[in-house]
Amino acid sequence: MRRPRPTALRYLWAHHRWGVIGFAAALLVVVVFALRLTLFTIYWSDPAHRNQPIAGWMTPGYIARSHDVDLAVIRAALPITPAARSTLTDIAAQTSIPLPVLIAHIEDAIGAAGAR
Repeated sequence: MRRPRPTALRYLWAHHRWGVIGFAAALLVVVVFALRLTLFTIYWSDPAHRNQPIAGWMTPGYIARSHDVDLAVIRAALPITPAARSTLTDIAAQTSIPLPVLIAHIEDAIGAAGAR
């Protein structure tokens, strides 16, 4: 009686286990980044997320993306270099500058960048 032939996956797992694990890990990374790209593309394609009025909950990066300006323009308008993911409310509290004044500085910087 003939022994059944192993499937390709069983053969690879038996003889090249680390290769299969490495391939699966690489495939997982690709899927995560593809999903992230898709979600960001869908989010930023929505016109409701572009040119939003600046609010205290926003980060400098979000403002730069929403108003389609370079992040350096937003950072130059801030009195300090913010930590990663610092909101405008956090920055205003750290610098003792009222939030409306900080927002006005950023809006002026955006207007100046758009006028170029």
